[in-house]
Amino acid sequence: MEESELINEMISYYSKDPKRINHFLKVYAYAQTIAKLENVDDETLKIIEVASILHDIGIKESEKKYGDAKGRHQEELGPDLAKNLLIKFDYDSDVIKRVVYLVGNHHSYNKIEGIDFQILVEADFLVNLYEENSRKSTVCNVESNIFKTNTGKRFLKELFL
Repeated sequence: MEESELINEMISYYSKDPKRINHFLKVYAYAQTIAKLENVDDETLKIIEVASILHDIGIKESEKKYGDAKGRHQEELGPDLAKNLLIKFDYDSDVIKRVVYLVGNHHSYNKIEGIDFQILVEADFLVNLYEENSRKSTVCNVESNIFKTNTGKRFLKELFL
């Protein structure tokens, strides 16, 4: 399965919402780049790529149901949406299982385990820190408490510090 087809689907899903489209595309680019520079294996790379494309899929439903895009609501509503889409696109069951887990936990930083989870969170932070115009103190806090990969740390420093 080519991830370009999944990206195409997500652009349609977020039709007329360039903020969401640009967000997931930037997270995808950072996640893919970090993963490749950290030399992850091909299966892990696929999981990272797919999870980064779908990580915020729960936002639309969260906004409809709760009137917000809070992380806990995304984690509640995103997994089923991601699973259904991945089944539609005939992804391997192991990829589906892991991506659904990542989508359902990508705001639960105390649960980070595995290089795929770590890279997804780092890529999402790189984009969110910029989009939210975060203070240097926030960036420093994230650097010391969240970032673990050498590439992610370097990108964070080169972007913000």
